[in-house]
Amino acid sequence: MLRDFLLVGMGSFLGGGSRFIVSKVIQAWAPLSFPLGTFAVNILGCLIIGFLSGLHWPGGWMSPSMKLVLTTGFCGGFTTFSTFMNESTALMRDGNYLYFALYIGLSVTLGLIAVVVGNACAKMI
Repeated sequence: MLRDFLLVGMGSFLGGGSRFIVSKVIQAWAPLSFPLGTFAVNILGCLIIGFLSGLHWPGGWMSPSMKLVLTTGFCGGFTTFSTFMNESTALMRDGNYLYFALYIGLSVTLGLIAVVVGNACAKMI
């Protein structure tokens, strides 16, 4: 259990750090009141976890420990539901109802599509 905890922690550290960098770069590139940085990392994270989940793990090229590092650890640290909710609330509180609706609707819809696409891509390998 301690080993798995440390593996998840290592993956979370890398995922959270990556989220910070990618989100800041994207948000600086497109300075809108729409939270594009968080939106992009969440959709990308959905694509990555869809891909990883679509790989055939038993007897495959990746160990269960590596799967734990990449899915629970990295993807869990890379994506962020709490920031998504906080930014959604801020958009609503600021009266930006169009961005609020777009953010929630597109995040859920494109997130689901990204998981399906990632899964399909993995099955092609």
